[in-house]
Order: sequence, then C-alpha cells, then structure tokens
Amino acid sequence: MQKHEFEKALAGVELHPVVPLAPGDALLRMNLTAGNAHLNTATFSSTGLFSAWVEDLLHRKEARYGIGGYGEHRTIYARSEYFDTGEEPRRLHLGIDVWGPAGTPVHAPLAGTVHSAAFNDHFGDYGATVILRHELNGFVFHTLYGHLDLASLQDKEEGRAVAGGELVARFGPPEENGHWPPHLHFQVIVDIGDWKGDYPGVCRYSERAQWMANCPDPDVLLRLMERAVGEPD
Repeated sequence: MQKHEFEKALAGVELHPVVPLAPGDALLRMNLTAGNAHLNTATFSSTGLFSAWVEDLLHRKEARYGIGGYGEHRTIYARSEYFDTGEEPRRLHLGIDVWGPAGTPVHAPLAGTVHSAAFNDHFGDYGATVILRHELNGFVFHTLYGHLDLASLQDKEEGRAVAGGELVARFGPPEENGHWPPHLHFQVIVDIGDWKGDYPGVCRYSERAQWMANCPDPDVLLRLMERAVGEPD
C-alpha cells in the first residue's frame, strides 16, 4: 500500500489527540540509534537505568513527552533475545513511540472497533497490547497500542465499538509493558493477516521496504512530529 492511499483515506476525517497535549507543551525528538553517544549498552540493558535515563532527559529538557522512532534503526533492541531472529536481528522500528509517565491516558484517534487484545509478556515485547480496526469508505486499516497497563485489556471484546476520542488505554509500568521505560508504541497496520493481539513492531533492516509499505507513518494520525524539537544531549 502506498503512503498516499492511507492519507487519502483520512482526508476530511476528524482526528482526536491520542495523548493529552496542551498548546505550550514541549515534545523532545528522541534518538535511540547508535549515533546517540549518551545512551550506552549498560543503560538500555537495564530497565531501571533506562527508565531513569528517559525520565531525567525529559525533565532536563522540560518536555512533556519524548517522541519519534518511525523507520529508526535502533541499537536498543539488543537488550532482548526476542529481536535476535536468525542471521539478521530485527532492529528497524515500525511505529512511533511516545515516552512519558506510566498512567498517561491513550485515546482512539478516530472511531473503530476492537480487533484484538493480548498480554505479550516477554522481556522486550509489547506487554499489554490493544489493536483497533478502522474502516473509512471501504478502506480498512488498524492501529496498534503497545506497552500498556494490564487494566487497558479490560472490556476489549473483539468487535466492540470504539468512539473517536474514547479513552482506550494507559501507558503501563515496566512490569506490565514488556519491561520498558513507560511509553506508548503506536503503529498503523493495513493488512494484519491472521495476527491477533500482536503484530511485529520491529523488522529486519533488509526487509524494511515491504514492512514500511504495510505500516505507513503513524504521524499521519498522531500529528506530533512537527512539534518535536531537539536531540538528546
């Protein structure tokens, strides 16, 4: 699917904020690649140290959220064997992350139905996960919300209607979100195939074209990246 098809389907559609954001709130563009000399293996391998690093960074930059990561080739996935598949590990990120406090509310950007939900409880995985299905003028796509709290899985029966702007989840603490610093992984998926409650959010770099074609830039829904500034230092 081409990017313009996804954008065309959303033309004229009212979108609701996925996370709370006031006009004056700052957003920090995060860098989780090997190019960030301030984030080393010792830090991102420890959930506690990694969480403290993110929290301190946002505090120092006076940012409400850290944001970014779509198409980013990240070193941080070396923290978990979950991403080491065969000769080439998975390192390319297919969603946008919004880093912030556990408990941060998450809202549906537009109306849809519950596709599926699950607790993907592996170290480095999504933890609590919700997937919504959307249909606009016959065009079907999905939004995935990963790293949630377990309470977000309640009342998520498949097929249940979800209104645009409805509270659907909250950022989870590490013990419920796959053992990551609190954040939301937000991803768009067109053809979800037979997946239920899960879908790869990271792919092999050599396969990036096919995966990114099926998972277009979710900022078309978030509309946050243009507000994100700066790099960690």
